[in-house]
Amino acid sequence: MSVTRRGFIGTAALGSAALLTAQQKKLPVGLELYSVRKALQADLMGTLREVAKIGYEDVEFYSPYFQWTPEQAKDVRKLLDEVGIRCFSTHNSFANYRPENAQKVIDYNGILGSRYAIAASSGRAQTLDDWKKITETLASGHQLFTAGKIRGGYHNHQLEFTPLEGKRPIEVIAAGTPKEFVLQLDLGTCVEMGSDPVAWINQNPGRIQCMHLKEWNKEKGYRTLYGEGVVPFKDAIAAAQKVGGLEYVLIEQEGSEFSEFESAKKCLDAYRKMNG
Repeated sequence: MSVTRRGFIGTAALGSAALLTAQQKKLPVGLELYSVRKALQADLMGTLREVAKIGYEDVEFYSPYFQWTPEQAKDVRKLLDEVGIRCFSTHNSFANYRPENAQKVIDYNGILGSRYAIAASSGRAQTLDDWKKITETLASGHQLFTAGKIRGGYHNHQLEFTPLEGKRPIEVIAAGTPKEFVLQLDLGTCVEMGSDPVAWINQNPGRIQCMHLKEWNKEKGYRTLYGEGVVPFKDAIAAAQKVGGLEYVLIEQEGSEFSEFESAKKCLDAYRKMNG
C-alpha cells in the first residue's frame, strides 16, 4: 500500500489531534475544600478520605491550613498519599504574602506537595491606587516564594471584575505581577459580573494554571450545581487548555439543597458526564 507524503502528514495530524483530545480528558479535577467546610472543621482526616472516595483527584486547602503545626501538615500529606489524592495549591490570606510569613508558606506548601500559594482575597480596596499597592505586595510575596520553588497567584471574586475608575482591578493585578504569577480564575464570579471568561483567558496566555469551576445563575446564585447554570465551562476549559496553561481544575460549591458531600458528588458526576 502506497502512502503519499500529504496523506501521511494528514494522518499524523489526525493522530496528534486525537492524542490532544485524550490528554484533555485526563485533566485532573479536584475539590476546593471550602465546599465541604463544615465537615472539614469537624473531621479533617475523615473528610479527606470521603473526598477521595467520591472520586476527586486533588484538593485545595484554604487558609486554616496555615494554623496547623508542621507535624499536622506532615500527617495530612501522609494521608493524601495513602488515599491517592494530591494538593496542587493552597488558598492563603493576604497576610501570608508578607515577608514575615513567606518561609512558613514555603515550608507548609512544600510538605503538602503544593506548587501554588494562591491569595484568596486582598481585603478592602477603594481606589485603583489601593489595588496597585495590593499588587505590589502580591508581586513581592511571589518573589519570596520562588526561593522555595512555590509560585504565587490570585483568586478573583466579584470585586476584581467590577470596573473601578474605568478599569477592572483584575487588570491591575495582571499587569503588575510577573508572567509566572498565576491568575486563578473563578468562573462563577467572573460571569456574574458580566465579564467573558474566554476573552480573559485569551488575554492572559500561560497564566491560567488553575480554574475554580463555580456555577452560577440569577435564580440560585452560587447554590446552583455544576451544569445547571449559565457558566460556559466547556468553552473556558478548552480556551485555558489551549492558551492558558491549564494544569488542573477545582470544583467549588458554596452550598445547595443537598449536603456538602452530596453536592460535591453531584458536581463531580456532572463534570465527568460533560467532559468525559
